[in-house]
Amino acid sequence: MTTLATPDDLERELRAIGEARYHNKHPFHKLLNAGELSKAQVQAWALNRYYYQACIPIKDATLLARLEDPSLRRIWRQRILDHDGEDADAGGIERWLRLTDGLGLDRSYVVSTDGLLPGTRFAVEAYIHYVRDRSILQAIASSLTEMFAPSTIATRVAGMLANYDFVSQETLAYFDKRLHQAPRDADFALDYVKAHATTPELREAVCDALRFKCGVLWSQLDALHYAYVAPGHIPPGAFVPDPATDG
Repeated sequence: MTTLATPDDLERELRAIGEARYHNKHPFHKLLNAGELSKAQVQAWALNRYYYQACIPIKDATLLARLEDPSLRRIWRQRILDHDGEDADAGGIERWLRLTDGLGLDRSYVVSTDGLLPGTRFAVEAYIHYVRDRSILQAIASSLTEMFAPSTIATRVAGMLANYDFVSQETLAYFDKRLHQAPRDADFALDYVKAHATTPELREAVCDALRFKCGVLWSQLDALHYAYVAPGHIPPGAFVPDPATDG
């Protein structure tokens, strides 16, 4: 355990955790960004990632129900609107479904989550349970992976557009709004934890929350890599790519 004597110490440690543990370093993401996955493997990634996207507003609503401060609730509920959408403005879930549509996946099948990997389901639901059961400080801190999202998104979009002829700027539109939503959300969460983690023990708890969340993201990619890349062990009931997908 590091000293973490000040809020600035906490921020430095959080950034070090992200540098070491964020899922952009996972072998699956490196293959995705470099254009080394087949269309079927990209389909598997998009289908499984849908469950994470669909559960983010559930996670945030779980936290929202625990917040007693109206001003904090007003800020946090924007995250739900970002994913669910409002009126004619499509949210992140709809934009993700446009990606799976563009990859040739049946929308009803994606939404049903029938083809999920067990590892995806367990990791995502563990995140919801963490936010439900841990302190509000740790629940907010677990969102701090968004500190590291913008550069990862930019690299992912550039790599996919350069290397895959089956995606387009339109099908990857989910990521456009995240480039400004994620920094906004991360800035608020970082300011909150720096202000409210007032002891070394609380600062270490915040760091543990970020480590946990990095593990949630990493675990999802572990499941994908094991099932669809090397050597390929698709569990019973999970999505099985059409052999004709890659021509």
